[in-house]
This record gives sequence, structure tokens and C-alpha cells, in this order.
Amino acid sequence: MIVKEEVKEIKKECTCTKIIQPVQDALYVLSGKWKLPIIISLSYGNKRFSEMGREIPKITDRMLSKELRELEMNQLVQRKVYDSVPVVVEYSLTEYGKTLNPAIEELYKWGLEHRKRLIEE
Repeated sequence: MIVKEEVKEIKKECTCTKIIQPVQDALYVLSGKWKLPIIISLSYGNKRFSEMGREIPKITDRMLSKELRELEMNQLVQRKVYDSVPVVVEYSLTEYGKTLNPAIEELYKWGLEHRKRLIEE
């Protein structure tokens, strides 16, 4: 996580484009309405497709499937197929996917404060 002192040092050394590019890369991977809710759902443990569909309000099966494929391509989610009858498919966060937890916690805190601020006005 970049701390304020590191950002100040980076700003001294280079243009803002060197800060913008990594942020844009992160937003590209996490873009859309559903990726973060899926990651949050999986941060509470491994889930089957239908479990996630029930936990995430208003997500369609088609969108859940699409987003899971993209998260898997970006190595944030792992899909495991069990050789059973019927076939069981389970999704989990990879170790790499778990590295998003601090960022999600900060977004959560910011979101709470933002909601309070808007309600107070």
C-alpha cells in the first residue's frame, strides 16, 4: 500500500502519469458493477455458483458466469471441478485475489463515511 510519504516522493520524481497508469490497470481488472461484490462474497469462503447468485442481489446467472471467467483469467479467482455425480464446481479466491482485501477494507471505510456525510447534509 502506498503511504502519503511515498506518494509525495513519487510525485517529486515523476509525472502524475506514473501514478495514473497503475490505478487505471487496477480499475480495468476490477471494473464493472459485479467484480468487487463477487470478490467480497468469496472472501467469506469457497462458494458454489448458486450460492454466490443468492448472496449478490440482482446479479444474473449470465453476468455472474461472465465475471467469474474474467476474474479467473486475471488469476483472482480459482474454479475447481470435483469429479462427482452430479458434478460440483466450487469457486475460491486465489492467494493473489486475497491481496485485494486491504483495498476492499479501505473502500468499505470510505463508503461508510461518504454515506454518513451525504445523509447529514
